Amino acid sequence: MKLHGIISAVCAAALLACSAVFPGAANATAPYKDSIEVEKIEFQREDFIRGMDVSSVISLENAGVTFKTETGETGDIFKILSDSGVNYIRVRVWNDPYDSSGNGYGGGNSDLDKAKQIGRRAAQNGMKLLVDFHYSDFWADPSKQKEPKAWAGISAAQKRTRLYNYTLNSLQELRTAGADIGMVQIGNETTSGIAGAYTNSERAALYKKGAEAVRAFDSSVKVALHFTDPQNTSTMQWFADYLAQYNVDYDVFATSYYPCWHGSLSNLTAVLNYVADTYGKETMVAETSYPYTLEDTDGHGNTISYWNNNSGDNMLWDFTPQGQADEVRAVMNAVNNVHRGKGLGVFYWEGAWITVGDITGKSGSAYTAQWNSNHLLWEQYGCGWASSYSADYDPDDAGQYYGGSAVDNQAFFDAQGRALPSLRVFRNVCAGSVTDTVLTGDADRDGRVCVNDITAIQRLLAEVEPLSPQGLLAADADRDGTVTVFDITAIQRFLTEYDDPYSINAYY
Repeated sequence: MKLHGIISAVCAAALLACSAVFPGAANATAPYKDSIEVEKIEFQREDFIRGMDVSSVISLENAGVTFKTETGETGDIFKILSDSGVNYIRVRVWNDPYDSSGNGYGGGNSDLDKAKQIGRRAAQNGMKLLVDFHYSDFWADPSKQKEPKAWAGISAAQKRTRLYNYTLNSLQELRTAGADIGMVQIGNETTSGIAGAYTNSERAALYKKGAEAVRAFDSSVKVALHFTDPQNTSTMQWFADYLAQYNVDYDVFATSYYPCWHGSLSNLTAVLNYVADTYGKETMVAETSYPYTLEDTDGHGNTISYWNNNSGDNMLWDFTPQGQADEVRAVMNAVNNVHRGKGLGVFYWEGAWITVGDITGKSGSAYTAQWNSNHLLWEQYGCGWASSYSADYDPDDAGQYYGGSAVDNQAFFDAQGRALPSLRVFRNVCAGSVTDTVLTGDADRDGRVCVNDITAIQRLLAEVEPLSPQGLLAADADRDGTVTVFDITAIQRFLTEYDDPYSINAYY
């Protein structure tokens, strides 16, 4: 047909122009093709927290990790998170996570200095900060609540004073550094104790001194107490009753919720309802996470893997980006269902703790070389869950099983630091699912494939004008994961009917 001949000539001229004017233009990375569907949540409160813990991120960056948008553009992870709908950052603080020679224990070497950096960068991108004081030099969790080295051997009264001063001084330093502090945790998963204190009276006294320090710092900052094992309903109710019995001052009753361990979502809501209805406290999930894959990328075993924790009555979602988004949405909905708007929000735990070196597809000497490289980085920068130096403080656990990230398969970024489509969940729960279906080749997003789309790709490759994420996805006409001159060729072939139109005129 004559019309086709005209289009063919125009397209050929456009292709020649692209080759002549834009030689060696950089390739653009298309977004992941996964279509993420997220149902909107009608939140009871406008300030519902859609938070993320990224405590290890400074150590990862120091080890050379870079983070990218879903379209492959390198950027500041805090801007990437904020742009994706995250509105709150959580950061753990250890008193002194170093041995006598200054070697870090790992786990991000999460000291106050790193918390300052994280808090400042969060505030610069419009996100508030939850400060998670462990009152320990390394991991504090239900199985261990060891006091800091500097607090060993002191009296209970001295410990209360130390905790008060440490809390107040640290918060003042964080604010001076630029953090916008909205909430403070007095301890982390303190189901068994806090700062080496295990009796009910001693624990309550330390909670009170921590809360007192927060109130002295800023009376508008919320005080949170953090427990875990919500599947044990009676235990969680006991803690709420215990805090009331000892007149502990706090605002938020927080729990961890990991579906492989912590029961059903309906039970989670019921537990939080008990606290909200009985004592009028706000409630939240301080930690949750879920795998987007069961593959390991750094050579260190994962918490959830092909062999561990990957089944059970409450592992309800696929191990895909869609499944990961589904879990986050479901946990947010469970908290939002708490009576009278007392469900404050949800924090995703360590959503950026990716590998420092991808071992995927490697074997033999190549695998060994990559693992050795990763090991050196874990030791030097503390970007694994624990380093060998942690034996100085925790010889029975971290000192024996130290290594890399145990949650790289639960991050919202792949092994190369590129954002997964599941990261969209933080925004889409508010707006509903953004339409992810796009017409292949429709780079300018006008609903049709024509010569104008070739022009749009030319301008992209010449770095004259960017495309939207959806436009980039559509521009990848040959579906090889990048946008290049070959996509122009694919569009040209379609427009001249050289190829079957269904080879391109299709929807992702």
